[in-house]
Amino acid sequence: MNTPQIILIVLAVLALFAAIFVVGLYNKLVGLRNRFKNAYAQIDVQLKRRYDLIPNLVETAKGYLKHERGTLEAVTEARNMASSANTSAAANPGDPGAMKKLAGAEGALSGALGRLMAVSEAYPDLKANTTMQSLMEELTSTENKVSFSRQAYNDAVMTYNTQREVFPSSLVANTFHFTAAELFAIEKPEEREATKVSFT
Repeated sequence: MNTPQIILIVLAVLALFAAIFVVGLYNKLVGLRNRFKNAYAQIDVQLKRRYDLIPNLVETAKGYLKHERGTLEAVTEARNMASSANTSAAANPGDPGAMKKLAGAEGALSGALGRLMAVSEAYPDLKANTTMQSLMEELTSTENKVSFSRQAYNDAVMTYNTQREVFPSSLVANTFHFTAAELFAIEKPEEREATKVSFT
């Protein structure tokens, strides 16, 4: 074998190793992206359950909270906005805009539910209602599941984002357009508060 043939063989072997390395990094990024999308799917299941419980809660409370119509409407409106934001986020869990919109809508919904619970404290008959108690227990259980699912999602996003930012994965990520994913976090306590509702 002459020198040019040896050089060609060495270059071919190096190119093969480089291709295997790039394919390995690409596949790892795809796997991590699919993991955080699956983690969001778990949040989606719990959020939909939460959204299904809220109309029942509002209907149960309506009979007792006749003078608190604004509070009930605020809960319903916040639920609808959160459900819409969740639909957008579920379509692309990595989209930073959709995740921020969902976090804001969820914060507003939590604030509206908190006000509903505060108002319901003034109505002993409502607090004693077994349907209301059952719905509140289910809602609390669902809230806990959402919290755990959100933590799992955020962990998966952090792993994915770290992998796409470290060298040499960043070269593959940028070449194949692996964009950063957004965490699902409600960062500011004031975002948990919805706009004030005037009672009519």
